[in-house]
Amino acid sequence: MASLKDVAKLANVSLMTVSRALNAPERLKPETLSRVQSAIDATNYVPDLSAKKIRGAHAIAKTIGVLALDTVTTPFSVEITLSIEETARTHDWNSLVVNMFSDDSPENIVDLLLSHRPDGIIYTTMGLRQVPLPEKLLNLPCVLANCESLHQQVASYIPDDEHGQYAAVQALMSAGYRRPLCLHLPANQLATVRRRQGLERACREAGVNPDTLEHCYMENGDQHYHDIPSMMLAKMKQGKPQFDSVICGNDRIAFIVYQTLLAKGLHIPQDVAVMGYDNMVGIGDLFLPPLSTVQLPHYEIGRLSALHIINGESHKNTVAVESPLLLRQSMRKKVKTS
Repeated sequence: MASLKDVAKLANVSLMTVSRALNAPERLKPETLSRVQSAIDATNYVPDLSAKKIRGAHAIAKTIGVLALDTVTTPFSVEITLSIEETARTHDWNSLVVNMFSDDSPENIVDLLLSHRPDGIIYTTMGLRQVPLPEKLLNLPCVLANCESLHQQVASYIPDDEHGQYAAVQALMSAGYRRPLCLHLPANQLATVRRRQGLERACREAGVNPDTLEHCYMENGDQHYHDIPSMMLAKMKQGKPQFDSVICGNDRIAFIVYQTLLAKGLHIPQDVAVMGYDNMVGIGDLFLPPLSTVQLPHYEIGRLSALHIINGESHKNTVAVESPLLLRQSMRKKVKTS
């Protein structure tokens, strides 16, 4: 890769002159500026933006540094970082993403991100969780996306899981379903606790005691998705379900629920309705019939988090972002039989 020295040598000027051409072109004579620009084009030189910022250049776009814990590598939540980048560009900012994996040293990764001299930080995670926030990050404007701080008071943008599940169960109850089988994500997950609260609120408003429903919780680990069929079969008698619907902790559970029901010769939603959660990217409409589910607002979370930094917002509140209900053909109004 060409260096500043290569440009200076080709243009037959000093390093200072090349620096001025990049940072303060108005200070150079037109013919000198033209010669430097021609040398930049000829060498394919790419300016060091972080170095320019250190030197105090005013024309350089500001940068949002994104510390991504499992986010960029996970298809369910990649929309967060996509939205951050698109929002930044719309407002003439840059974004820089640094991934942090489970075996990384948080201190080293934070130092790597800060070495690029960002103007603000977004810390984002895959799956709603509470995280310990490195103190170094708080020296800059900082906001959390899809997570909350364990200790410090920091602005956070998270899905409104309680209301999202409430809306889904309310729709199910309004359609006449009264005996749902509830297949939850692991009990220790933050989203599980809040979604259970929404479920219970909707049930009580419909006159259904949520404690009388069948509640099953997955264990931690992707391998435990394979436990879903046995959970369902345990709630069937002679192949007939003792439930009229299934409330799924996410769309991956719903996918296995579909397979299990169809393998038993049951029809969706004629025999059993199914309600998912997440609206997995590119998947919801591929279910047959299409899956009713709740949209995790990852794109909106990314947008609001970026705007928090760009607009210089100072609040330190936790903002619950609406998780809209998407009604499709896996649920329909039950026909009462006499």
